[in-house]
Amino acid sequence: MPPSSIRVLIADDHRLFAEALEAILAAEPEIEVVGRARNGEEAVEQSLELKPDVILMDIAMPVVDGVEATKRIRKKLKRACVLMLTGSNARADIARANEAGAAGYVTKDRIAAQLIEAIREVAA
Repeated sequence: MPPSSIRVLIADDHRLFAEALEAILAAEPEIEVVGRARNGEEAVEQSLELKPDVILMDIAMPVVDGVEATKRIRKKLKRACVLMLTGSNARADIARANEAGAAGYVTKDRIAAQLIEAIREVAA
């Protein structure tokens, strides 16, 4: 990987969805997937250990949800960029993500069209 690559952690409890995200990102030479977390607690642990440039965080996960995980990560890693992945455009979810410190959000139905650009934007 070139030194300017964007290091990404995927946090999603749906294995097939996480694998699909990883496949989409693998096609981008400047993006490197450095880890995958299956729940919010793992996302916090891996973020502190791996210090990725961008964390793709599912809003609804077991153990600790994405909003709480984002709060915990941002408390310890002030510069962490979290992109919240959500299944809905619900204002309440978007507000909770913003309050937790997420840099942005992408709805799961728009992943293919918007994800790469959103990662580039928050990593810049």
